[in-house]
Amino acid sequence: MIRIAAVGDIHLSPETRGVLRPAFDTLPACADLLLLAGDLTRHGTVEEARVVADEIRDLGVPVVAVLGNHDHHDDRQDEVTAVLRDAGATVLEGESTVVPVGGARVGVAGTKGFGGGFVGASAGEFGEPVMKEFVRVSRRCADGLRAALDDLARQDCDVRIALTHYSPVPETLAGEPLEIYPFLGSYLLAEAIDTAGADLAVHGHAHAGTEHGMTTGGVKVRNVAQPVIGRAFHVYHLPVRSRVGAEAPTA
Repeated sequence: MIRIAAVGDIHLSPETRGVLRPAFDTLPACADLLLLAGDLTRHGTVEEARVVADEIRDLGVPVVAVLGNHDHHDDRQDEVTAVLRDAGATVLEGESTVVPVGGARVGVAGTKGFGGGFVGASAGEFGEPVMKEFVRVSRRCADGLRAALDDLARQDCDVRIALTHYSPVPETLAGEPLEIYPFLGSYLLAEAIDTAGADLAVHGHAHAGTEHGMTTGGVKVRNVAQPVIGRAFHVYHLPVRSRVGAEAPTA
């Protein structure tokens, strides 16, 4: 059984330095790796990124992250990424990584993702250039996620996880105003997950949302925004995929 710790939307700043470290120090006893689902900072400054780096450095378990919209706010996302990587985190954007856990191989494919809405109420690639670019950004993120998951399939991973900031399904947004659903996620992410295949999808972003959801293809989705899970992180247990067929996760 693989133990996946996950949290998003921790929104750290110098004023909250050290708040999560005591809980994170317990990770080696209860988890095999930590996933960070974006919005790690409040405003995307390098100073805030250094606070996050101090929280996750030398935890004793691998850390895999994606950035969120807050982490892009100061337009220094490349520097934020570099700070987190210097602290030992693997930061993904349209990429994948394989984490050895005991004798198993855990693959994580990640992207920030973007908005656009869901089937029946989604934005189309039509009209003004800015609207077309909005949808194209969402499509590029989804295409990157699908390619990264496909890469993990070729690497014969025992478990595959899709890590995003924006939501792939509307179910985990329940509790948020319907009017802002198009800005909280996109069905294109779910299409990518179902097309390429995954054992679990993890996201954040929707602070007033709901933890549990599922893609139409049957992949379990978990909203791990800290205001939703109400703790420093939540641990999900995934059985190791057999070589002749996959077992369903117990997350």
